[in-house]
Amino acid sequence: MLSILIPTYNYDILPLAREVHKQASNLKSDFEIIIMDDASPVLGFDKNELNRFSNLRFIELPQNIGRSSIRNRLAKTAKYEWCLFLDADVLPVNTNFIDSYLKAISKDSEVINGGILYQDNNPDNIENLRWVYGRKREALSCEQRNKNVYLSFLTLNFMIRKSLFERICFNEDIPNLRHEDTLFSFNLKEQGIKVEHITNPVYHMGLEDSKTFLDKSLKSVEALSLLVSKKLLPYQYTRISKVYQNITTWGLNSLCAFIYLKFKLLFERHLLGKRPSLFIFDLYRLSYYCYINKKN
Repeated sequence: MLSILIPTYNYDILPLAREVHKQASNLKSDFEIIIMDDASPVLGFDKNELNRFSNLRFIELPQNIGRSSIRNRLAKTAKYEWCLFLDADVLPVNTNFIDSYLKAISKDSEVINGGILYQDNNPDNIENLRWVYGRKREALSCEQRNKNVYLSFLTLNFMIRKSLFERICFNEDIPNLRHEDTLFSFNLKEQGIKVEHITNPVYHMGLEDSKTFLDKSLKSVEALSLLVSKKLLPYQYTRISKVYQNITTWGLNSLCAFIYLKFKLLFERHLLGKRPSLFIFDLYRLSYYCYINKKN
């Protein structure tokens, strides 16, 4: 009945594999776990440990294919009707995590999203920005997510019918930058696919240091700009592209691009510090969006 699909790259998958296998084994439902490694240079765990788990397959890809392609390949490999996608760096919050997903299924269900949490303990200062952003912007309650059903959808913890995923999968034609989940959620919206948000969260464990997260954030801005320019996403769909369109209409985009050049180092010094402001983080990304579009 359930295929648990986990893409991984350079991460110790054993804690998640142990937990989901334990939970699935305690239920009276058919299941499989497929872990697919995207050509990690170093696995970081003993893959022989995975041989102890029944109904589990570990597949090592010979070359890296990226976040969109590996999810599509996992779904094609799955044999059951429901596919539960989990990122490698998460852990279920509750011991009835798998059971809660199965109980949420109705005859009308198409996509079910469980949500995400971050642990209460503040990590080392080097990880502050990722932790602050995650808790404020991603760790939303079910009620908060239902206010913006599609844009609050995150692909690190969701379940989807395999037959539906065969029609609406991840776009493999876009560069392997970021925002593949944003594009996927928009495609669901365009097709009128029902997304149910439930309270069945995972902890996000793999926090990058603040410098890495900042670098990825700029890559994410570049990816968003590309998707909008190629008309794969309407500018109204995300906050940054919508605000950019407004300030361009007001003739302020050049000023905003100048702000990035003038204050880039100051922004980064603040965001890498002990108390990063999400307002500064938003301004940093918006001004960069203006800068790269001014260059183009």
